[in-house]
Amino acid sequence: MLEGKIAVVTGASRGIGRCTALELAKSGADVVVCARSEAPLRALVAEIESLGRKALAVVVDVVNVADVTNLIEQTLATFGKIDILVNNAGITRDGLLLRMKDADWDAVLDTNLKSAFLLTRAVAKSMSKQRSGRIINISSVVGEMGNPGQVNYSASKAGLIGLTKSVARELARRNVTVNAIAPGFIETDMTDELDEKARIELASQIPLGRLGAAEDIAHAVIYIASDRAGYVTGQVLGVNGGMYM
Repeated sequence: MLEGKIAVVTGASRGIGRCTALELAKSGADVVVCARSEAPLRALVAEIESLGRKALAVVVDVVNVADVTNLIEQTLATFGKIDILVNNAGITRDGLLLRMKDADWDAVLDTNLKSAFLLTRAVAKSMSKQRSGRIINISSVVGEMGNPGQVNYSASKAGLIGLTKSVARELARRNVTVNAIAPGFIETDMTDELDEKARIELASQIPLGRLGAAEDIAHAVIYIASDRAGYVTGQVLGVNGGMYM
């Protein structure tokens, strides 16, 4: 489905990012994986190469302009183009509004939102020149509905939706589509830390009665990245088990 395509995935060392990188490779793409930790990226590269695809690991701080520039330059030097960008890097620094520290607000907004701006800006030129491209931003259901104790995270994910729609309008004439995926509660390292009572409480909020899997998000990425979604842009695809309608 994605044979001959070159994809870049941020936050690829674990969770949704790692799963997405593997699904892109299984669908025929060569993949550039980036995160702040090198060891998990090397393991991921080996796994992608075992699938018969090419892979490149780049250690990146996604809020550092020089790192982002280096990532794009390395990718273009190695593969000659970028067809797909998945802005997945994200962190949480939860806390109630009245107790939230400025540093926790800044860290979450920078990592979750500013990074997507920096990376999108960095790939826009080459995608516009080749008159094709897919930019996919991983937002969140809480960016649509809010969540107590996550004003920073919710704001960053809501900001991704606004970024998605504005850039989609700017790049549409160049045949570059820009969309967002808004996951609900997904089984990841973060949810693994919850006790059984908390997991049951989360599941009770979801009409399908269960948390999602990272593969559910990765499969949505594959669809949006494919030619089948060529007429889809500026949209937010909710993958949340019916949690937000």
